[in-house]
Amino acid sequence: MQTSRTSRRNFLAFALGVPIAGATLAACGSSGPGTENGGSGGGSGGSYWYLSVDPNETIRRTSLDRFNKANPDESIKGTAFQNDAYKEKIKVAIGAGQAPTVIWGWGGGGLASWVDAGAVEDLTSWFDENPDQKERRFPSSFAAATVDGKIYAVPAETVTPIVLFWNKQVFEEAGLQPPTSWEEILELVPKFNDKKIAPFSLAGQSRWTNMMWLEFLFDRIGGPEIFQAVFDGEKDAWSNPAAIKALGEVQKLVKADGFIKGFASITADTNADQALLTSGKAAMMLHGAWTYGSMKTEGGDFVSGGHLGYMNFPPVAGGTGDPSNTYGNPGQYYSLSSKATDEQKTAAKDFFKTQVLSDAEQTDWVNDAGQVPIVVGVDSKFSGLEDAEWLQFVYDTASTAQTFSQSWDQALSPTAAEELLSNIAKLFSLDVTPEKFAENMNAVIGK
Repeated sequence: MQTSRTSRRNFLAFALGVPIAGATLAACGSSGPGTENGGSGGGSGGSYWYLSVDPNETIRRTSLDRFNKANPDESIKGTAFQNDAYKEKIKVAIGAGQAPTVIWGWGGGGLASWVDAGAVEDLTSWFDENPDQKERRFPSSFAAATVDGKIYAVPAETVTPIVLFWNKQVFEEAGLQPPTSWEEILELVPKFNDKKIAPFSLAGQSRWTNMMWLEFLFDRIGGPEIFQAVFDGEKDAWSNPAAIKALGEVQKLVKADGFIKGFASITADTNADQALLTSGKAAMMLHGAWTYGSMKTEGGDFVSGGHLGYMNFPPVAGGTGDPSNTYGNPGQYYSLSSKATDEQKTAAKDFFKTQVLSDAEQTDWVNDAGQVPIVVGVDSKFSGLEDAEWLQFVYDTASTAQTFSQSWDQALSPTAAEELLSNIAKLFSLDVTPEKFAENMNAVIGK
């Protein structure tokens, strides 16, 4: 019998942020066909699967090409997949004992399931032997890479906090100011509705977009300890009074028509929610920092014209959560297959050491993708960049957060995460009460 994952990892202890002199931003990848990296060599050093969609795919492929060119005897074969296709492909491959040598992942609950299956290598000793590799990364990035106090993945790429965006032009024309509290958010809702402008854009069909609201309301009302109790497997943790209040507050926003009409049929994959904000049809949007790039490229002069505003989620009156706290992706994660040969493992570790978050790759993430690698001191690369102000904001948000917590659906086991997303959809459609939501979720604690 497998040990319950929720009793084995400390969601909060590793999430505690440590102010650092580095930077932080973020990105998210999805879509795109499965494409083999033909320039990656014969694959004597094994294989590497990762997500497609540029600019992220090109940056990953370029780093691999650099390694293969410098190490022809250890060449690693790379293959890119769509987000959803990758999730299914890697699940089947791990189950069959045929995982690639280097496994791209999100850490958290998914990684813990791989550990339970004995599919990934313990990298704790590798970090002990290469202390510089740990010291140069943001401390908060190791939370989702750690299971039972051991490190099973190399934190990589970028950090992505969730941000409250707003359209400055819409606010100015309406004669309104951006909110500084949850109560002010609720006060703005009828004012925008009266002007036939949706207060908030939301791609509700995707479900995880709705989850971001609960993450912040739980945190601002009761602090990160509320979800920590869920994570720890405490009985009836979802029924905590602070949790019930948070669930009720989000339904209050739904009932007040706080979201765009028809939000339940809008998907995030098409960036339709972002288009509502950039076009002025919605005044605000709660979303990941990775949306900055697509709003810049697809939103006309919305970003370049200075119409984009952004902030961390505001506090709730009487709440106990630190207003500096944030949620999101503290990094992406590269694991090493336990089924790989010794030769392949050596090649993968050489790749981790020489190319992952190398100076060249850091520059690519910052300059080509407008994202911030999880490297202490990387903010020195912001100077003179067009997006320097945005990069600094994301850095300040992530690096000074009292707690930077991983998104719930990545922190929980796949089983609990799916039940969570299902019940969140019901909560936002008003098909369950806060109490019923809690009852349903209490039934899967620890699973």
